[in-house]
Amino acid sequence: MAEEQKAWPTGAPEVGEKAELTREVLKEDIEKFTEISGDRNPLHYDAELAKETKFGEIVVQGGVTSAILNAVVAEKLPGPGTVFLQVNWSFKAPVRPGDTITGAVEVVTVRTDKPITELKTTVTRGDGTVVLDGEAVCYTMSLPDRVR
Repeated sequence: MAEEQKAWPTGAPEVGEKAELTREVLKEDIEKFTEISGDRNPLHYDAELAKETKFGEIVVQGGVTSAILNAVVAEKLPGPGTVFLQVNWSFKAPVRPGDTITGAVEVVTVRTDKPITELKTTVTRGDGTVVLDGEAVCYTMSLPDRVR
């Protein structure tokens, strides 16, 4: 069986196909990300200091903001077995605890020789502000049948 057929048993994604996930970002997300990453930037914890910056209040780490895109590609499109090979993201606006964000992907290209897709990626706050945009290249590996 060809590599593409094993990775996409129901067929490769199609150009223009879209998927998204939405979640509320919590103060606990900052704490969990700090535990994982070691990022203790005071912009994420010190409300008084954050008030004096252009953000005006506490902001979550960029890794928390972009993590929703990991979930979209792994859970929805291209789906299970997908990993990022390359990302090019621009952070446009802050996300704060209590914000609802939506991560969205759109298939731009699909390789026919390998299970590789190029995606347009965005993260949008509940008020409609795009907080992250860019592109990602993903590889979808085949998984054992018991996972599908």
